[in-house]
Amino acid sequence: MARSFDLKTLTDVSILIGTGISLYYLVNRLLTEAEGGPLSGRSKESRQKQSQQWTRLVAANPGLQNATLNSYERSVLASVVMPQDIDVSFEDIGGLTEIIDELSESVIYPLTMSEIYSSYSLLTAPRGVLLYGPPGCGKTLIAKALAREGGANFISIRMSSIMDKWYGESNKIVDAIFSLANKIQPAIIFIDEIDSFLRERSSADHEVTAMLKAEFMTLWDGLTSNGRILVLGATNRMSDIDSAFLRRLPKRFSIPLPAERQRRQILEVLLQDSQLDESDFDLDLIVSATHGKSGSDLKELCRDAALNAAREYIRLKRNLPTSTNDDETATLSIRPLQTKDFLKNLKMNADTPLGSAALD
Repeated sequence: MARSFDLKTLTDVSILIGTGISLYYLVNRLLTEAEGGPLSGRSKESRQKQSQQWTRLVAANPGLQNATLNSYERSVLASVVMPQDIDVSFEDIGGLTEIIDELSESVIYPLTMSEIYSSYSLLTAPRGVLLYGPPGCGKTLIAKALAREGGANFISIRMSSIMDKWYGESNKIVDAIFSLANKIQPAIIFIDEIDSFLRERSSADHEVTAMLKAEFMTLWDGLTSNGRILVLGATNRMSDIDSAFLRRLPKRFSIPLPAERQRRQILEVLLQDSQLDESDFDLDLIVSATHGKSGSDLKELCRDAALNAAREYIRLKRNLPTSTNDDETATLSIRPLQTKDFLKNLKMNADTPLGSAALD
C-alpha cells in the first residue's frame, strides 16, 4: 500500500510540475504578444530598433504622424531601408545604360510623377518588374539604385523573415508587408531569388506554402497605388517561376553577361578612384581577357589586383631594417596598379597571343 501510495503521489506531483511549466510558457507568450506582438521582436533591443526606424520614417514623411502600426507591421520595419541609407546609385553601375533608361521610365517615373499615370486610364504603371539573368550581373545592385533614385522605401523580403512555426502567422506577415508598403509609399517590395519563393505550384506543395502563395497573389492584385508601390523581383531561373506570378510581372528586363563594351564601362567605374600605372596598364588587354566574366567577377578581379599591389607594399615594409628612420619609411607607398596584377588571376591559354602576353 505504501509503495502504491508513493507512486500515486509521484504521478500527481509530476502532472502538477508539467502543468506549471506549460502555464509559465503560455503566460510568457501572452505577455510577449501584449507587449509588442508575436513577431515584433522578442528583445527590448529589437523593439527599440523598430521604434527608431519608425521615428525616422515619420521624420521623412510627416504625413505618417497619425498612422498606427500593428505588431506584424512593426516586425516588417526591420526589413525597410530608407532611400537615403542606400549607398548605390546609377553612377555606380557600368555597362547597363540602356536598361537603366528603360527602368527609369517603368519604375522611377511612376514613383516620382504619379500624376501622369492618374491622368490617363490607359497609362497604368506596372505592378511588378522582373530582373533576370546570370548570377553576378548586377540585378540586386540595380534594385537598390532604383529605390534610391526614385526616393522609395526599400522593403527586402527574405523567406526567413516570413516563415513562422505558428499556423497562419506567415500569411499575416505577408499581409503586413503590403499594408506597411501602402502606408510608407512610395515603396519597392524587393524579392531576391524570387524563384525560391514563388516557384511553380504543384499538388505536392505543403498546405502552408500553397496558402502563402495564394495570399501573396491576392494582396498583389489589390494594389491600387498607381505605381507608388512596386513588386520587384530578381532571379537567374525565370523558368521556375509560376506562370500566374509571371503574369503579374509584365515588365521583364534581361541582365546578361556584359559584352566587351559593357566590361570596359564596368572596369572604368570600378577603377575610377584607383591609381593606374600609365606606362604599364593596358585596359584593352584586360577587357579582352575577361570575356565571359560577370560584373561581380570583374569587381573581385579589381579587388585582387589591388591586393597584389598591397602585398608588395607590406613585404617591402616588413623587410626594412630596424634602424630605418621615419623619413625613409614615409617614402614608401603602394605602387599604381599594373596589367600584370589583373592577368595574374585570369586563366588563359599559353598558345594564344593573349596568353603569351600574360605569361610574359
